[in-house]
Amino acid sequence: MTQMDEAKKGKVTEEMKKIAKDENVSEEFVRKCVAKGLIAIPSNVNHDVKPVGIGKGLRTKVNATIGTSTDIIDINMEKEKARVAMKYGADTLMELSVGGNLDKIRREILKIADIPVGTVPVYQAAIEAIRKRGSAIYMDEDLIFKTIEKQAKDGVDFMAIHCSVNKETLKRLKRQGRAGGLVSRGGAFISAWIVENGKENPLYENFDYVLEIAKEYDFVISLANGMRSGAIADANDRAQMQELIVLGELVDKAREFGVQTIVEGPGHIPINEIKANVIMQKKLCRDAPYYMLGPVVTDIAPGYDHIVSSIGAALSAAAGADFICYVTPAEHLALPYPEDVKQGVIATRIGAYVGDMAKGIHHGEQDLKMAHARKNLDWEKQFEIAMCPKNAKKIRNERPPADPETCTMCGKYCSVKIINKWLEE
Repeated sequence: MTQMDEAKKGKVTEEMKKIAKDENVSEEFVRKCVAKGLIAIPSNVNHDVKPVGIGKGLRTKVNATIGTSTDIIDINMEKEKARVAMKYGADTLMELSVGGNLDKIRREILKIADIPVGTVPVYQAAIEAIRKRGSAIYMDEDLIFKTIEKQAKDGVDFMAIHCSVNKETLKRLKRQGRAGGLVSRGGAFISAWIVENGKENPLYENFDYVLEIAKEYDFVISLANGMRSGAIADANDRAQMQELIVLGELVDKAREFGVQTIVEGPGHIPINEIKANVIMQKKLCRDAPYYMLGPVVTDIAPGYDHIVSSIGAALSAAAGADFICYVTPAEHLALPYPEDVKQGVIATRIGAYVGDMAKGIHHGEQDLKMAHARKNLDWEKQFEIAMCPKNAKKIRNERPPADPETCTMCGKYCSVKIINKWLEE
């Protein structure tokens, strides 16, 4: 019995109760939205996690990705990255390893994670085919589904499934061309398989089988955007729109089956197109929770893409996106290290918070508290309210002022202190 099945029957689960309390909404609101597919709760029956709600009327959630590459395989570092992501407030993790013992790494992360964990099962299926037979085009269809089931048994809470890349989508991609090419790794694996085998995507053709596995373990299907743009010049192009139509149809099927879904969106998009993109997704996918990857709003700032995507996160959340995948300073350059993970989570949380204020999820209550604390020169209160108190305190303590009520920016000419004194006279 899935969360959606329970909700359709009128039952409020313990997970729904916890989410309602955390989000300051009614239990009945959460239940109704889960029943309709407007809120998803990633919580595999085999993984004990803090309940997280993603979707309508809830705080925009932040995902952090971790995982090895073929060049850097260090399971201890990946575990440290997971801990850092949780420490700095990530709501979910995605374990995306492509190097080393993939089963071992995934299971180790699942052991230490008390937040929902996601994966991309086609990575493992393709890599196993490459290791055994030399290429991802030799993936056995049965291997793809067995990989999904294996990861579900392990306790994975949500999976990015590349169901929407099909022959028609690829035709549109080839006809139009791309400035930035195809950047989705899962999308590339599936696309190569379709082209070389001359067959339809088995995940699209046998989507009902995917739904059966998802229903058994109650993991959320993150409908992957294999045609997402990897350059702002390609944003909202025909291939993406073709795939989005397919994604909407898959959402309908999943809801009928009682399986929860979220829908992935673009990674690179200019700010003037974000609102239109979110509106289009919400329209075609009937208000399914929307998962934006970043998004990156300019392509020219490598090394600072966490800042670029914080801007994208704010505008996406304000426009109605429900879930944001972080971007780190290492994006487009290298495998992230723990410090990159920290910076990525913080930057994305800031963007999500700003966007939530714009769409009325909160009304700047914490900002008002900070304003009062600053007016009162109450530094301890300012640290308490800050999103990252330790860093704020560290900066101040490294540059102590002569007057403890002020800071070294203004010193004895602190405008707040001057005006406070005048107002008190």
